[in-house]
Amino acid sequence: MAEKRALITGITGQDGSYLAEFLLQQGYKVIGMVRRSSTINFERIKHIQDELELASGDLLDQASMIDILERHRPQEVYNLAAQSFVQTSWSQPVFTGEVTGLGVTRLLDAIRLVDPHIRFYQASTSEMFGKAREVPQNENTPFYPRSPYGVAKVYAHWITVNYRESYGLFTVSGICFNHESPRRGHEFVTSKISRGAARIKLGLERELRLGNLDAQRDWGYTPDYVHAMWLMLQQEQPGDFVVATGRTHTVRRFAELAFQVVGLDYREYVHQDEQLMRPADVDLLVGDASKARKILGWQPATSFEKLVEIMVASELQVNQL
Repeated sequence: MAEKRALITGITGQDGSYLAEFLLQQGYKVIGMVRRSSTINFERIKHIQDELELASGDLLDQASMIDILERHRPQEVYNLAAQSFVQTSWSQPVFTGEVTGLGVTRLLDAIRLVDPHIRFYQASTSEMFGKAREVPQNENTPFYPRSPYGVAKVYAHWITVNYRESYGLFTVSGICFNHESPRRGHEFVTSKISRGAARIKLGLERELRLGNLDAQRDWGYTPDYVHAMWLMLQQEQPGDFVVATGRTHTVRRFAELAFQVVGLDYREYVHQDEQLMRPADVDLLVGDASKARKILGWQPATSFEKLVEIMVASELQVNQL
């Protein structure tokens, strides 16, 4: 049987690195699309870089994507690239729309032109629900995004549906709720808390300033979620799936557990900072992944408590070096 080939955009990110690991374990040839940049960071994939084939491309440049598809001929494409930080989308709304929204159209159209048999995964997000119309949220819950990032992701989601219905492409969207790991960027709150708890324990910092401590999220473990992404492209029929734990926790609870891991009381070190509040925050986001359980046979394998422990332990190790 011929070796399966998969293209991952955003391979240097958290999700891309775990997905690359998973696909290599499944025997895939993995091609990673990377942007030419003076600040590109291969830290998350350095341990598997020799097993990957990296190709230069950009979601702002459709010609580069056509070239990659023609040269590497993947059977599966996972689009994980985006301007993915919600806070940044407020200061760079046009750039966020170009990459996170229109970039998906460029990639889908490249697939349509080069090889319409390619199976395509779009990384959708719970941020599309934003001001949630119902709790929990499932595949039929109306979208009400509350940030330029969320708005761009709604466009990307619907253009993925549109190309499936208009051109018969095998396109799916994984509506993933928050998923975290030791590879999460330090600008994200879970990583910020884990790092802060570790550094305070080690005497490297004295306090941790956070935004809305009462914000609630449905947090899962990234390696569990990339498995769901792969499962979506192995089905007979394409469809969209919510990927979530179905449990919600506050930022305050995450901080409490993280400081417990290092034997400290978070109330002595964590301070809420009004300057870190978002202009418009999302409401209660908690996912109903019953469709994924029924059709994909997927469910999260890692508890919230274990996730926090994994992240803090990693930060302790890194900051002791």
